[in-house]
Amino acid sequence: MRIPIRYRGVIVALLAAPALAACAGGAPSDVPEPRSSAASAAESTIATGLDAPWSIAFADGAPLVSERDRGRIVEIVDGRPREVGRIDGVAARGEGGLLGIAVRDGDLFAYFTTATDNRIARMPLQGTPGSRSLGPARTILTGLPAASIHNGGRIAFGPDGMLYATVGDAGRPDDAQDPRAFGGKILRMTPDGARPVDNPFPDTLVYSLGHRNAQGLAWAPDGALYASEFGQNTWDELNLIRPGANYGWPEVEGIGRREGFVDPLQQWATSAASPSGIAVVGPDLLIANLRGERLRTVPLAAPGTATEQYRETLGRLRDVVRAPDGSAWILTNNTDGRGDPQPGDDRIVRMGGR
Repeated sequence: MRIPIRYRGVIVALLAAPALAACAGGAPSDVPEPRSSAASAAESTIATGLDAPWSIAFADGAPLVSERDRGRIVEIVDGRPREVGRIDGVAARGEGGLLGIAVRDGDLFAYFTTATDNRIARMPLQGTPGSRSLGPARTILTGLPAASIHNGGRIAFGPDGMLYATVGDAGRPDDAQDPRAFGGKILRMTPDGARPVDNPFPDTLVYSLGHRNAQGLAWAPDGALYASEFGQNTWDELNLIRPGANYGWPEVEGIGRREGFVDPLQQWATSAASPSGIAVVGPDLLIANLRGERLRTVPLAAPGTATEQYRETLGRLRDVVRAPDGSAWILTNNTDGRGDPQPGDDRIVRMGGR
């Protein structure tokens, strides 16, 4: 269990980030005003009052958010969460609960922890933005390992139309090197949970292995897949994912230069990172960090480099996504039991865009 850096207050001061555009915006009345006019011109608050939020997805251009502990999906209406529905069977414990969500062809897909496993379900999104509801759920994958730690949980559709999912080792590190086990893997499946015929291993959904607790997935315009990963006590990672590749855990943490294992593009001390959600926005890969309480910007043209923004000003950052207008939306995570929530937390902050 990592002890988070203490929240330094809502300072909304944006460090230099030339690769990202700026936009004007305001904040709801119960949110403290930014302490500098430069910061106000660089970002705005989209929503407040979220409860242990985990993931953002867009449906018809409107945002949906998963709340881990309450097991509910909310939509943002006038800067506030409105309940769309609750996922039956969610058993929140430790890091588990309602985790990643994705939207495809009018359906919401959700990765969540039950009393016995992690699983993925899909359900129709009914109604229109502002009055959404959830239709009956259909489970497409069960039997993913679950525990109070290392549940993975990020899901996303790739440019190939397949659904990808990060699965943590659930505290059983050896599973990450076992190609027959789901723990410590990135999975690839059809929207119905079936194995695509071109998966790298026969008769399995496994796409890559040797992961401890990957929580971020994002694709570059050239189709390259990136994943963020929590290390143990030494190094957190940013990886370029290739089908069938082995990323080393638990034999290697961080850059090991060992034959048979793929080294990360970058590694960071765990005290400065805990990378969760990631997103490609313009020419950059953005990484939301929990314990490190900062947003990292990695240029796709130079993936071994990075700059930092929002360092210790918003608290723990769980997710970052590219919004339909091209801006970056950052999801804080201070109400999950490890942060230091301030009035209005948790929130979504918008940076850049038109």
